[in-house]
Amino acid sequence: MTRRWTFGQKVGAGFAITVALAIGMGGVSVYALRNVVASKDRVITIYAENIIDGERLSDASSRKVSALRAFLLVRGDENLKEMNKRREEFRTTLAGLRSRMDSSEERSFLDRIEGAEEDHQAAAVRVIGMRKGDGSIEAAARVFDEEVAPKRDSLVSELDAFLSHEVRIRDAARQAASDSASASVQLVVAISFAVVLSAGLIAWVLTRSLGRQIGTAVGQMQSSSAELQAAANQQATGATQQATAMSEITTTISELLATSRQISESAQRVAGVAAQTAEAARAGEGTVQKANDSIAGIRRQVDLVVNHMLELGKKSQEIGTVLDIVSELAEQTNILAINATIEAAGAGETGRRFAVVADEIRKLADRVAGSTKEIRALIEDVRSAVNTTVMATEAGSKTVEAGNRQFGDVATSFRQIADLVSTTTEASREIELSTKQQTTAVEQVNVAVANTAQATRETEASSGQTLQTATQLAMLSHELHRLIRPQADA
Repeated sequence: MTRRWTFGQKVGAGFAITVALAIGMGGVSVYALRNVVASKDRVITIYAENIIDGERLSDASSRKVSALRAFLLVRGDENLKEMNKRREEFRTTLAGLRSRMDSSEERSFLDRIEGAEEDHQAAAVRVIGMRKGDGSIEAAARVFDEEVAPKRDSLVSELDAFLSHEVRIRDAARQAASDSASASVQLVVAISFAVVLSAGLIAWVLTRSLGRQIGTAVGQMQSSSAELQAAANQQATGATQQATAMSEITTTISELLATSRQISESAQRVAGVAAQTAEAARAGEGTVQKANDSIAGIRRQVDLVVNHMLELGKKSQEIGTVLDIVSELAEQTNILAINATIEAAGAGETGRRFAVVADEIRKLADRVAGSTKEIRALIEDVRSAVNTTVMATEAGSKTVEAGNRQFGDVATSFRQIADLVSTTTEASREIELSTKQQTTAVEQVNVAVANTAQATRETEASSGQTLQTATQLAMLSHELHRLIRPQADA
């Protein structure tokens, strides 16, 4: 009796054959790829690095020559440091190249490069010595052109020869790697063709046995397609509602962004006005201070006026004392004149002229007494005016002192206003920064909401596509079921 294979055994056998072929193809592919990778790695890691280091040698040599030229022009120590630095870079790179070279030809190139660099360095040292000494720049330039430049050309020629040699080696290795890769590709293509033929044979064998089971699966797929179509309808409706809501949110965020920008601009204007107010308060404080100084000066002048008035009162008192003495002398003179008149009357004709003189003296004494009384009255008036002026001046001094205290209070108020305005300015700046940060955050939220809205629209579109796909899937499952079981439709 012939043994029948189950579906699992058939699939297992086909899978085992396919896996065996895939393993074989994988082994060959790995071997080929390893060879190709090894060749490419050698080209990249060795030859490419050699070429790059050769270019570094050329660059270090060029910079060294540039530093030497700069030293010949300006004789700067930093140029010598730059020259020594580039020479050390040259030697380090050359040592790295020598450590990677494995052929005598390449080592010979490096030896010639090192010798050319030593010759160039020796010529450069001679030119540097001339420039450090009393040698002129023209002489140094002439020696540079005659000795250093040829050595530099020789070094450049050796470097170019080395780079050309490395480029040829790299190109040859690249070509060999490309040939190896082409052979590996051909081998992998051949094995892939064999695997495809085997897979096609296995598929043909399994197709007949899978037909019946696929029919059952197609029936289940029809049921699932109907459910998927209903779910897709619901998803499309929800996506449409979500897109509408996101559109409204986007509009609200845009209005909030505009409001935040207006708040930021208003806060900026408030900060500017506060700064101007603080400046005006500081200017007012300075003006009050100047007025306070002026009042202090007025007070000093009033004190001087008071002192002068007091001195004037003292002087008027001294004048009164002198007038008392003059008045007393006038009275005594009057008495003496009267006595002289009496004596002259008693003397007769002899004393008549003396009587005339005595009479004149008496009249003079009377006039002096009258003038003394007038002067005393004037002095009394002066004293009264001085006392009144002193009282008025003292009252003015007190008023000035009160004004001075008031100006001090005003200055203190101005300082407090300036401090409060400064605090307001700082608060306005903080509000401005906060509103700017809020505006930035709102802009970011706006961008995020816009992206979300875009994603929602894409989800809506994909929901429509899902619905369309579910409908097509239902139609395809029906067609597939009809193709597998045409007798069912009949």
